[in-house]
Parts: sequence; C-alpha cells; structure tokens
Amino acid sequence: MTTTEVWCDRCGESATTAAHPGCASARQLEPPRFCHRCRRRMKVQVLPVGWSAACVEHGEIRG
Repeated sequence: MTTTEVWCDRCGESATTAAHPGCASARQLEPPRFCHRCRRRMKVQVLPVGWSAACVEHGEIRG
C-alpha cells in the first residue's frame, strides 16, 4: 500500500502534519503557489478577471 502526501498549496509544507490557518485565510484572496499533489512551485498568472496556476506535472487550474 502506498500513501500519498498532500501538500499545502500556499506554503508548500505538509498539509497532513499540521494545521495551516494562516494559509487557509490567505488562500481566500490569493491563488495557490505550490502544487498540492507534488509540491512543485507553480507558474501563477493573476488577471483582473481571475487567476491561473500551472504545474509542469499536473497541468493548469483556474480561479
């Protein structure tokens, strides 16, 4: 059996070992900075109508 680590998409630290109240609060206003699946830093573009964040391994998300 393999376990998959989940990462905080704002600070890049493990999301399973500690609570991230500051990150959760900031994520209401900011786009993610790290991929929650692989911990890679994402390319983020902020536009007046939203944002996009792209991981080279897992693709793009928009908000």
